[in-house]
Amino acid sequence: MADIDPSGLPVHVAIIPDGNGRWAKNRSLNRIEGHVRGTANVKDTVIFAKELGIKVITIYAFSDENWSRPKEEVDALMHLLQEYLIQERPNIMKNNIRLCTLGDIERLPLFVLEELKKTMELSATNTEMILNFAVSYGSRNEILRATQTIAKLCIEKKCIPEKIDQALFSKYLYTKDLPDPDLLIRTSGEMRISNFLLWQMAYTELYVTDTLWPDFNKEEFLKAIRSYQHRERRFGLTHEQLDEF
Repeated sequence: MADIDPSGLPVHVAIIPDGNGRWAKNRSLNRIEGHVRGTANVKDTVIFAKELGIKVITIYAFSDENWSRPKEEVDALMHLLQEYLIQERPNIMKNNIRLCTLGDIERLPLFVLEELKKTMELSATNTEMILNFAVSYGSRNEILRATQTIAKLCIEKKCIPEKIDQALFSKYLYTKDLPDPDLLIRTSGEMRISNFLLWQMAYTELYVTDTLWPDFNKEEFLKAIRSYQHRERRFGLTHEQLDEF
């Protein structure tokens, strides 16, 4: 890791951990086995990111659209999430990680929701890293939800349309207290964002790897960080303008 610049790390890394099903299929295994392996990899990746000095990591664990998958698969994913929360709670506390969520978590089965809220409450004062699980999450619904909330405020005369700007709008998103992602990592080679943090990723650096999520190890994570550190983030400015700062 000698070639990693600690001062140039992304503050917030978002991950779309794709490829569990294909990983299982390639090994003639049930799709659920791929999700089991992928869940184990979440633990390793989060801890390694913390050791590197990443302050926020957001993982797209379960989307709004995933509710439409076969019931057997959805049920298995819910039990895997429950097991992760129970088994990793001591590690989350030991590593001073705060667990947060993005999404409509009230749709989750009660047995998952209880463990999720318990872990969030226990870790609420942890300070070294924030781990966000995007669960039952869709960015379009998040944006609609924020729009509806602001519209109600206008109707109630608590806000006027002329005062609505990007900063105000951002306050009504799930990520209201977080910096926007600096880097998005998507595994399995899929070249799309999949309704993930659409507002927040306006200037996020994208990194796509053909590696399937269960095979995404520490070295693969470092490749993504190295790629990020070799990019020039201009945010709409020219190279010459950046040199003036």
